[in-house]
Amino acid sequence: MTLKIEVDQDRSFTTIRLIGRVEGEHIPELERVMSGRASAVALDLEQVSLVDAQVVQFLAGCAARDVQLLHCPPYITEWIEQQKRR
Repeated sequence: MTLKIEVDQDRSFTTIRLIGRVEGEHIPELERVMSGRASAVALDLEQVSLVDAQVVQFLAGCAARDVQLLHCPPYITEWIEQQKRR
């Protein structure tokens, strides 16, 4: 399965739902979808099946920039925490 991106936006909040496998090659598209949003942004990871190391670094950077990571699977949360400790 490839990555599917769904965007739900209202005046004050944008939720970007990621569905499927997220790989480093998808980061430019994610950055494009996230850029220029006047509202706060959250990434909903509930339906993510797999990520690679580049995506974990990207997600750690997002979290550091106050992008909310919603429904983040425990293995991704732990991997992000490992990145922070390095």
